[in-house]
Parts: sequence; structure tokens; C-alpha cells
Amino acid sequence: MKTAQAPQRPAPPVPPPGRSAPAGRGAPGALRRALAHQLRAYAFLIGGLICFALFSWYPAVRAVIIAFQKYTPGAPPQWVGTANFTQVFHDPEFGAAWRNTLTFTVIALLAGFAVPFLMALVLNELRHAKSFFRVVVYLPVMIPPVVSALLWKWFYDPGAGLANETLRFLHLPTSNWTNGADTALLSLVVVATWANMGGTVLIYLAALQGIPGELYEAAELDGASLWQRVRHVTVPQTRFIILMLMLLQIVATMQVFTEPFVITGGGPESSTVTVLYLIYKYAFLYNDFGGACALSVLLLIVLSVFSALYLRLTRTDD
Repeated sequence: MKTAQAPQRPAPPVPPPGRSAPAGRGAPGALRRALAHQLRAYAFLIGGLICFALFSWYPAVRAVIIAFQKYTPGAPPQWVGTANFTQVFHDPEFGAAWRNTLTFTVIALLAGFAVPFLMALVLNELRHAKSFFRVVVYLPVMIPPVVSALLWKWFYDPGAGLANETLRFLHLPTSNWTNGADTALLSLVVVATWANMGGTVLIYLAALQGIPGELYEAAELDGASLWQRVRHVTVPQTRFIILMLMLLQIVATMQVFTEPFVITGGGPESSTVTVLYLIYKYAFLYNDFGGACALSVLLLIVLSVFSALYLRLTRTDD
């Protein structure tokens, strides 16, 4: 008995010599989809580059050019060479601005580096209400900087301010705070530290939670104290984060402006005039955009040299 055989399909035609077989039907569609995907990616990239070029790179290049010009809005600019830099160097407030800025940076770095790290250590050891305390610590960052400065300006008021009222209630001597030349800059450091440490605390906390618990367990088994665990486990494991945040804090504090502008107005006796505040005065009070740009270029050079030296001294083989 013969079994039925399935009908055989005809073999595909063999292309003539010198010609390749036609591509599958899905190849053009896949190619179009891949091309559209790449075009969308480059479109988003080009949009970001345009934003950076218009709002970051172009103003920076333009500021360098204006630093060598006598620039007045509505009038054609005139090239004056290094005259703007000479004028800025001979300004009586130039030395005071740099001295105040460096003093503010050093004090703010000591407070802004130690306090957030200690707070992160405390939050990392909490067992209850962690989310609540994280929100409390980060809350000052969510307040607009000008609003925060205005609150502290009322807090520091030598008459009816909360600071002096608290001191009177405790029968302690009051202070002039931001109205005294010897206490104004330190008072601004407190404001800046309080307003900006929330983000730093959370970054430190994330770094601490990434440390393997086995390291602490081994240290405890070896009889290490709390200070020894922090010194030999916590600090080495978070070294990269500490170094990067330190650099970012130095760059940020060297550009302090909001607190002197809103709270003290550069006073008293120019004790809180910073470099950025002096740039503002040149541009919008003296109408001297050439001098303002010259100061900006000097600040850029100082920060760039410091950042390069800092990265070179703190880099590691890995």
C-alpha cells in the first residue's frame, strides 16, 4: 500500500551569476526603524547642545571678549586691551572682596564639610523615623534662596529678631550679628550652611549605606571603637564622594552672592563684599560691564587653576 507523499514546494529560483539574492521583506522596515531611532536620539542631543550653546557657552565666550572692551549698552564697543583689568586691580574694594571671599570659603568649608558628614552618620544609625528626619534635613534646600535669606535677616535683627530675643530670655549678652563688621561674615556662613547642607547630607547618607556591613562587623570583632570604625572603614569607603563634594563646595562658596546681597548689602564697612557681589556692583550699579567681565574672568581663572591642582593632588591610580 502506497503512502501519500506531501507535495514538494518548488525550489526558489537561483539568481543569475553576478547578482545577489534580494533582501528579505523585513530588512527595509528594520532599517527605517533603526534610522528613526537614531534620528530621535540625535534630535534630543542637538536640543541639549543648543541650550548649552545659547545659555552657557555663548555668555562665557562673550564675557571674555567684553573683558577687553569698553562696553556700554546701546553704544558700539571699543577695544581697550587690559585697561579693565588695571582698573579692577586698583579698586579699593578689590582686595577686600577677595579677602572676604576666601575667608567665607574657608569657614564655610569647615562647617559645610564637617556638619553634613556628622549628620549623615547620625541618620545612618537611626532605626526609626528615618524618612521624617531626611525630609527635615532636606527641607531648607526646598526653600527659595531669597526667601531663606529674608527669614534669616529677620532672625538676625538686632532689635526684635528671634536670635537676640532668645539670648535675652536666657539672660545672655546680645549681638549685632549682621550689623557688626566682626560678626557679619560669620553670620552669613551660618545661613549658607543651613540652606545648602541638605543635599550634601543625603549624598553622604547614600554613600554610607553603600558600605558593606561585613566591614563594620569585622571591625567590631577586632575590638575597634566607634572612632576607629569611622576612621578606618567609613572614611576610606567614602573617600571619592568626600573629595568630589569638597571640590564642589569650594567652587560654590567662592561664588557666594545671595546672602550678602539680600541680608547685608555688602556691609557693614564692606565686610561682606564678595567677588560676585563686586561683579554685580560693577555691572548694575556702576554700569561698567567691562570691569564686571574682567572680574568674572579673574574668578574663572582662579577657580580653574584651583580645580586642576585639586584634582591632580587628589587623583588616584584607579
